[in-house]
Amino acid sequence: MSADPRVSIHPDSSVLLAAIAARLITKLVDTQDRYGDATIVLTGGTMGIGTLRAVAESPACRAVDWSKVNVWWGDERFVAEDSPDRNVVQAREALLDQLPLDPSRVHVPGDSDHFKTPDDAAEDYARQLAEAAAREHDADASDDRADQPGLLPRFDVLLLGVGPDAHVASLFPEMAGIRETKPTVVGVTNSPKPPPERITLTLPALKSAGEVWMLVAGEDKAGAVGLALAGAGPVQVPAAGARGRNRTLWLIDADAAAQVPENLLRKEPASA
Repeated sequence: MSADPRVSIHPDSSVLLAAIAARLITKLVDTQDRYGDATIVLTGGTMGIGTLRAVAESPACRAVDWSKVNVWWGDERFVAEDSPDRNVVQAREALLDQLPLDPSRVHVPGDSDHFKTPDDAAEDYARQLAEAAAREHDADASDDRADQPGLLPRFDVLLLGVGPDAHVASLFPEMAGIRETKPTVVGVTNSPKPPPERITLTLPALKSAGEVWMLVAGEDKAGAVGLALAGAGPVQVPAAGARGRNRTLWLIDADAAAQVPENLLRKEPASA
């Protein structure tokens, strides 16, 4: 069952990013203590890439055994491999190129240099996910994930930004992608936000994560945050449907919290 959301509000975006980085480092260390490795699903955008920069700046960054971190992305722009629009390119510049990652554990979504269409790239990414899930299952017969066995590996923490229209990953309101219930990955050809071609995890794939963290800052996101937390439907408000199996955490700044329902408010101290 998906977890009810918890909302943590920070005074401004700089404090928020530092707090997210600290939480993320602790989460990865704790997960490695439990499983031996840890899996993170990254997101792009101002908050997603800002979080990675904050991790790079943290003295505690080295507490993580980065050689045993599995890296995935929730969505990607279907453009040239080296395009600055790529979430992967931005993530490498912000953090990943500074870490001793195991290249075999970094799972990069396809690009327009190597695939003809977003659907082709989505099919390849779904294959990567299924192969990782199979390897994980073979290594651990006690695997407790019963929601989609064989299709998805263990996602320990999945990061998501939220657009002013309440989209998450590349799942946009009222569009085909948010209505998908069976595939783990789909291609997008008509994104209302450029670039128009993308690939994205579907909502069921996002919801398979143990923890989903929503990273949001800015008054332009307040309406989307408020609708999502007030119980809107995911087809109209995709952010409302992004729930972790064990925990759903909204990490937001004061501006983004302007329309959060009162019963969900939880303010964090500036030193968090």
